[in-house]
Amino acid sequence: MPIPILMPALSPTMEEGTLAKWLVKEGDTVQSGDVLAEIETDKATMEVEAVDEGVVGKILVGDGTEHVAVNSTIAVLLEEGEEEASALEGFEASAAQPASSQEEFAAPSDAGGESGAKADSSSEKAAAPEIPKSNGQAGRIFASPLARRLAQDADLDLSQVEGSGPHGRIVKQDVERAISGEGATAAAPAKADAPSSGQVMPARTPSASAVPAMPDEEILALYEPGTYEVVPHSNMRRIIASRLTQAKSTIPHFYLSVDCRLDALLEARKRLNAMSAQEGPNVFKISVNDMIIKAMAMALQKVPGANATWTEDGVLLHRSSDIGVAVSVDGGLFTPVIRHGEVKSLSEISNEMKDLAGRARNRRLAPHEYQGGTTSISNLGMMGIKSFDAVINPPHSSILAVGAGEKQPVITNDSIEIATMMSCTLSCDHRVIDGALGAELLDAFRGFIEEPVTMLV
Repeated sequence: MPIPILMPALSPTMEEGTLAKWLVKEGDTVQSGDVLAEIETDKATMEVEAVDEGVVGKILVGDGTEHVAVNSTIAVLLEEGEEEASALEGFEASAAQPASSQEEFAAPSDAGGESGAKADSSSEKAAAPEIPKSNGQAGRIFASPLARRLAQDADLDLSQVEGSGPHGRIVKQDVERAISGEGATAAAPAKADAPSSGQVMPARTPSASAVPAMPDEEILALYEPGTYEVVPHSNMRRIIASRLTQAKSTIPHFYLSVDCRLDALLEARKRLNAMSAQEGPNVFKISVNDMIIKAMAMALQKVPGANATWTEDGVLLHRSSDIGVAVSVDGGLFTPVIRHGEVKSLSEISNEMKDLAGRARNRRLAPHEYQGGTTSISNLGMMGIKSFDAVINPPHSSILAVGAGEKQPVITNDSIEIATMMSCTLSCDHRVIDGALGAELLDAFRGFIEEPVTMLV
C-alpha cells in the first residue's frame, strides 16, 4: 500500500511550517536516508529525509506552501509493484494545501470598510472547508491549522465552537473542550491551561478587565485604501511576537544598570589576537562580545542562585552556564546557545560563536542549538546604542543588554582621567532573581570585565 510522507515536527513547539522546496520529483526512486525536501520553521530551514524506499508517486504540497500543519500528508511514496492510478486514489493535493494567511489581512476597498482583497480561487480550494457562521468576518472561521485538523477528524462543526484565542480565534484547547462535551468556550478564560514541558503557549489576555487589542479590520479602517501595503507575517515574526508578548505579560521584569571600564579588557584582547596572528592566519580572532559571553558564564558560576529557571513546580538550578546570544537576521533574530561557557576558552567561544552566527543567518541551525539556556546577551553596542532595556526570552530568567564602549572622563583617586566605559543593563525575572541577587550577578560580571585575567583562573 502507498506510504504517506508526513510534515515532520522539527521542534517540540512546532505546529506548522513552510514547505520551501522539493529536492525530488514525481517518479523518482528514493532510498531510506535520501533528502526529499527542505522545510522552513520559524527558526530554521531543515532537510527531510526518506524513512522508507520507493517511488515518489504524488507530491501533494507544492514548493513555497506556507502554514502546512504538522503530520499532514505532503507526498505519497509507492512501494515496488504498486500501480500508480489505483494506489493514489483518495490522495488529493488540495486536501493538503493550507489557506493563504493573506486572507486575514484583506484591505478595505472603500471608506465603509468593505473587504476588497479577495483570495484567488486556488487558495479558496486549498483551504479547509468554510462554514457559513463566522467568529470574525462574514464567511470566514478564524481557527488555527491544528484546531481545524482536530475538528475535521472529530467531524466537529467549527461554527458551533467559540474561540478563546486573540480576536476570537479558535485554538486547540477550544476544539478539545468541545469534543469532550464541555460546550462552547468562554471568549477570555480566567486562567490559561498550563503548558506542557517545553511548550510555548500563545499569549492570552491576562484578565477580563484588560483592554483587548484593536481588531485588524478596525486598524485598516483608520487608513485610506491604497496608501499602504500589507506584508503578511512570517512564521518567525509570529513566534517572536507571541513569545515577547508572553514574556512581558507573565514575567515581572525589573532592571539593573552598571558601567564597566573596558581598558584592561581591550588591551588583553589586543594581545591575544596578536599572539594568534603570530601562530598562523585565522586561528582565532577574539571579539569583545566573546569576552562578554565568557564573563557572564563565569559570573553565573560565582552567583549560582541567578543561574536558574522558573517553573510552576520549582526553580531549576543549573550546573553549567549556557548563554544565549542574540543574532540579528533578516525578518527577526535567533538566539543560539553557547553551552558550558564557564569551561570553554575564549578561542573556543570565538570559533563556536562565528559558526553559530553564520548558520543562524542562513537559517541552518538545529533546534537544540537555539533552545534552552538560562540567560541571554543582546549586544547593540556595535550599532552605536549607548544603553537599552531588553525583554527576557522565556524560559530564561535574565538578559543582559550591552551598549557601546565610549571614552568618557572618569574620576580615579580624586583625579580625572579618560577611560573607555560600557553601559550594561540586566533585565531580571523577579520570580527567580531578587534585587540583591541581580546586583550580585551584575557586580560579578563587571569584575570579570574589568579584570579579564580573572577569567583565566
